[in-house]
Amino acid sequence: MSLQQKATKGAMWAAIQNWGSQFGALIVFLVLARLLTPEDFGLVALANVFLAFVQVFLNQGFPQALIQREDLDPEHIDTAFWTNIAVGVVLASVGIIAAPWVAAAFNRTALTSVLRWFSLLLIVSSLVDVQEALLERAFAYQYLAMRSLIGLVISGIVGIALALLGAGIWSLVAQQIIYETVGMLVLWRASDWRPRLRFSSAHFQDLFKFGRNILAFNVLGFINSRSDDLLIGYFLGPTALGFYSLAYRILSVMTQVLIETSKRVALPTFSRLQHDLPKMRSAFYKVARITSLIAFPFFLGTAVLAPKIVPFIFGEQWMASVPVLQVLALVGIFRSLSKFKGAVFLAVGQPEWKVKLGLLSSSLNFIGFAIAVRWGIVAVSVAYLIRAFIMFPIVQLILSRLIQVSIFKYLRQAIAPLAASLVMSGALILLGRSLIDFDIRFQLASLVLAGGIIYLWALRLFAPDATAEALNIAQSVFPRLNLKRLKPK
Repeated sequence: MSLQQKATKGAMWAAIQNWGSQFGALIVFLVLARLLTPEDFGLVALANVFLAFVQVFLNQGFPQALIQREDLDPEHIDTAFWTNIAVGVVLASVGIIAAPWVAAAFNRTALTSVLRWFSLLLIVSSLVDVQEALLERAFAYQYLAMRSLIGLVISGIVGIALALLGAGIWSLVAQQIIYETVGMLVLWRASDWRPRLRFSSAHFQDLFKFGRNILAFNVLGFINSRSDDLLIGYFLGPTALGFYSLAYRILSVMTQVLIETSKRVALPTFSRLQHDLPKMRSAFYKVARITSLIAFPFFLGTAVLAPKIVPFIFGEQWMASVPVLQVLALVGIFRSLSKFKGAVFLAVGQPEWKVKLGLLSSSLNFIGFAIAVRWGIVAVSVAYLIRAFIMFPIVQLILSRLIQVSIFKYLRQAIAPLAASLVMSGALILLGRSLIDFDIRFQLASLVLAGGIIYLWALRLFAPDATAEALNIAQSVFPRLNLKRLKPK
């Protein structure tokens, strides 16, 4: 099977994993959001901040190193596995012991038990990282999809059942623990690799030479992506964090569904093309074009429809999340344009650029969040948007130097989707005002349908070639549909 065929098949299974798991997780989330309080979600979000920080030090970037290497010895895999196990046990022990002090720092004694249970997930993660990396390296995304979907179904049923029984915050805790544990069991059943009891210092150094940059970037990534939760939880409390977390959760789901599908396949694909820059540039342009075609209308449409979507799906008690979601949806535009930079840096063996840019991004985020938090969660989301706007041209300049990507040619991939999405957004605003007296379900159904039609019409007007490519993608996903008649002449 050729690299292109492997990448295409991998992208299809990655899409199944992302779309199935994210939509399923969103359904479970919205059910739990109607049964639990914003404070419950805020407390679990605080616990996850601690868990995410400790997980940064778990794998030392070894999974990415295993994926990136062209030649992989068995000793590399065994060394990575046993290193992860040892570090996971140590970190879990530290988490259990430190839980009371962390809870006291936030003045939330209820966090102690939650933190201790979540610390056990570090051991589960240490058993998964290497298996997941090997399956990704082999483009075996069908097993990763099974892991997510099976774990989601079982954990979702348990979480909702516990919430209905009045378990409160523990329904969220149990759901997360069961999801991770079931996923670990599925991966071990799917993979035929088993560790041997051996450790090589030379192979450890070989992996760590590459992975230390990933470790540094992960530390910066924590500051970049979690400092907002940390500051909101500390200064504004778990209820405010609950509102912010809901909006950010929607952004994360959209990012996973619309962007991560291509990004996960990008690293192994770009890595195989690292010695053929023209092909890598071509692949990079194509990924950017396809992602823009799909992501832009969804992010801008969400910004326009958020005041109707949030109360209808999650309930009126979550209305404080609406303005945050509208701002974060605009952040999604920048994410879709720059999400693949990390895969390029790793593929060409230049992870230090990822670290340098991560340092700059995390510094801007932390400073912006620290200044904005005094004005509330909307101001924090605006600080996030400002940081994304500042970082975008800097990242593109670095990429242009590494793989000779033309900034203007890259931006041209996004012009037509952006213009069509703006036309759609303006039409939705006008149409939404005329439907204000109708039932909310009718409003949303009409606006979503109209938005899709207007976007495709505008895209066909601005860029017939892009429309044809979008329809080709849809035809490959839904081969039984006859979409040829819709293609521009």
